[in-house]
Amino acid sequence: MRKGLLSFVMLATVFAAVLSGCSSNNNNTDSPSATASGSTNTGSASQPVEVSVFAVQESGIDIPTNKFTAHIEDKFNIKFDWQINPSDGAKEKRQISLASGDYPDAYLLTAYIDEFSQGDVLKYGQQGVLIPLNDLIEQYAPNIKAAMEKTPAMKSLITAPDGNIYGLGAYAECFHCSYPNKMWINTEWLKKLNLEAPKTTEEFKQMLEAFKTQDPNGNGKADEVPLSGSTEDFGVRIIPYLMNSFVYDDDRNYLNLTDGKVESAAIKPEWKEGLAYIKSLYDAGLIDPGAFTQNAEAFKKIGENAEAEILGAGAGMHPAIFVNIDAGNTRSAHYNPLAPLTGPQGISYATHDAGGVSPGAKFVITNKASEEAQIALIKMVDYMFTPEGQTNAASGMKGIDWTDPAEGDVALGKDVKPVIKAIPVAEGESPRNAGWSGMGHFYMPKEYRDTWVQGTDIYAADGYERRLYDATLLYEGHEPKELFPIWAIWIDPSEIDEASMLQTNLKNYIEQNELQFITGNKDLNKDWDAYVKGLKDLKLDRYLEILQKAYDASAK
Repeated sequence: MRKGLLSFVMLATVFAAVLSGCSSNNNNTDSPSATASGSTNTGSASQPVEVSVFAVQESGIDIPTNKFTAHIEDKFNIKFDWQINPSDGAKEKRQISLASGDYPDAYLLTAYIDEFSQGDVLKYGQQGVLIPLNDLIEQYAPNIKAAMEKTPAMKSLITAPDGNIYGLGAYAECFHCSYPNKMWINTEWLKKLNLEAPKTTEEFKQMLEAFKTQDPNGNGKADEVPLSGSTEDFGVRIIPYLMNSFVYDDDRNYLNLTDGKVESAAIKPEWKEGLAYIKSLYDAGLIDPGAFTQNAEAFKKIGENAEAEILGAGAGMHPAIFVNIDAGNTRSAHYNPLAPLTGPQGISYATHDAGGVSPGAKFVITNKASEEAQIALIKMVDYMFTPEGQTNAASGMKGIDWTDPAEGDVALGKDVKPVIKAIPVAEGESPRNAGWSGMGHFYMPKEYRDTWVQGTDIYAADGYERRLYDATLLYEGHEPKELFPIWAIWIDPSEIDEASMLQTNLKNYIEQNELQFITGNKDLNKDWDAYVKGLKDLKLDRYLEILQKAYDASAK
């Protein structure tokens, strides 16, 4: 599912550009210029180490002429031979390069565009194509070692079942991303209609009915769209937010964890009850039918409808998905977060995940790399595990894209010392080409994001991340006590292909049927048993068995 983010997670991270798209630091560290030791020059002064690297180039960046590239080449005495690929087709080109045998010394990817899956990591690692990084990290990467000690979850994520570390991912603890399925409601309409923000599913339905029938935009037309969304992976699907008032919906593979047992939420009676509620909204004309078929671009056309403000509530990780937040906008401040609703049985969940942390690897070294190249590469990445290196890599170079805070600046995190301040891009300014953006994302715990300076006006551009942070506090703690961490477990190599096929088939079946039940193409009473049988026929039990085995192994 995460690969479906592509264009829009890139947009999501742009709005976190003030925070380098998901950057990292510790609020107890000194200034980022106080870099940890261990990343010294490699090779002789007269003879740079030649390193070939497969890379994916994002818009606005020219890797060979990039200022951070020059910084790295100078700092580690490296001469890069770049194999540059555009975002489109990057995965296919990576796979072709590996299959041909004509692959480079290293792959340096961007997680939200393409990365090695866990299956890839294990397959190519055990084939010897990817070399284990354990010894290199032990000898030459003190910052990576320190991060693994500080963040055991990261160490577990990158350590294969055979004990080897074949690659490194982007450990991005994005707080607002970790509760993606938010609901944003038009609070100006609430004021006009003298309504309180709803707390229950029934009150939510009453609010949508008022939006539909009481002309809150005041133009005398019945043109209001009470609730809309779209179909991508960044919290814009409307079903999970609503379903979470009945049973936990992970908006991923529809898995629950109860007393250590992996279950499917999609066959529970509560799932059926949730579908019935959502169908009642649909039947009353309170849900935009396009929410089940349209993309985010179409969703935003509703939020930014030129003739009148017509959107009552929108699903999304953040409101910029469906309404402009640029300077001079007129609607952004109208949309504010609604806390998780409470259903008829007292359930009030919120979808929660690792907030940008995913299994697999964005950086690997292949068996083509010389010993010198291996050392230079691991030192380069180790530098990006320091505050200075991470900031320069992901956000751009100091003095160009960021600087030290000034007196009076306020950090994002409460009672946290501000450490890094973004330098805003001026209107009409050319791309600075001073950082690697997502290619430079490596170690970005929440503590680092919290040290970035943010404006205190949450509706201004420089306060947008604070707006998302504050909104997420409404959802924090609403996740179940037990979560199935599918983003962090290692499936047995012999079962990966089978699990992947089952996962795809089951997910597609669940999503197709939930839409048919909501729209009335299937009857919840007459067709429910056949739906459950269909899941069984698609080997749901076998899928849960594989996941249970992986979960039990990871819990040891």
